Amino acid sequence: MKNLEERGHLLTEQVNPNSQNLDQLTSLELVELFNAEDAQTLSAIASAKTQLAKAIDLIADALGRGGRLFYVGAGTSGRLGVLDAAECPPTFCSPPELVQGIIAGGAGALVRSSEDLEDRAEDGMEAIAHRHITELDVVVGITAGGTTPFVHGAIQAARQRGATTIYIACVPEDQVNIAADLDIRLLVGPEVLAGSTRLKAGTVTKMALNILSTSVMVRLGKVYGNRMVDVAVTNKKLHDRALRILQDLTSLNRDDAGDLLESSGRRVKLALLMHWTGVEPIEGDRLLAEYQGNLRAAVQSCR
Repeated sequence: MKNLEERGHLLTEQVNPNSQNLDQLTSLELVELFNAEDAQTLSAIASAKTQLAKAIDLIADALGRGGRLFYVGAGTSGRLGVLDAAECPPTFCSPPELVQGIIAGGAGALVRSSEDLEDRAEDGMEAIAHRHITELDVVVGITAGGTTPFVHGAIQAARQRGATTIYIACVPEDQVNIAADLDIRLLVGPEVLAGSTRLKAGTVTKMALNILSTSVMVRLGKVYGNRMVDVAVTNKKLHDRALRILQDLTSLNRDDAGDLLESSGRRVKLALLMHWTGVEPIEGDRLLAEYQGNLRAAVQSCR
């Protein structure tokens, strides 16, 4: 592997031959070019499907044993990790500490550029120590070009603490390698705007994180069929969604679905269990706890 200081050889830094005349294209031609290039993100996900499936298994197993999931990145990669983590509580009613995003530069880096902070491997190591990461946890390092010292430092520190480590990059292993338990490469080729990894690399990373977090939550029993039965009912939109889930799965009218939702303390999963089995809320809570929140298993236990 070449020195991390030398990045010109990286796939993410190379010039895309399909966009050499980018500044001469019409608006329609620009849209068509971006659309054509973005098709490579689907191929990249398909090529990494085995590794993504292994990541789902590793994360679900760790979280099922009481561990936590951490995304670590800088710049766009860090922001995407924080975004995915932030969307888990409202979607799956998971505790905020279950999935966390760590970005170089902290919260301020979410809204303003602080890419210079990615060059400090010791900061990545310190972030791992600050969160008291243990062998129960999973740390996913995200770096489009693969060289970010902040991420490398975090992965190294996490391994030293016995945590499971997963590495996601958009360059081949022969360009940048790292010691991690699982190595996922999302190869989308050179960017339309050379080196701008917020484009295809950012898109494919978002796709991968969508797959990982959603699939893990499915494995943890936070989904029934394809419904988010652990949705946190915290605003009008989510209250409406909760009612529609209950109506669709029970054939109740909206008023009755509303009464059922309120009787469950606005917990869709518990409401469904109560409706299908006739149990009271306290017993329903006990059953869900016994079956680790798996609604299908809890319902079947009553038959």
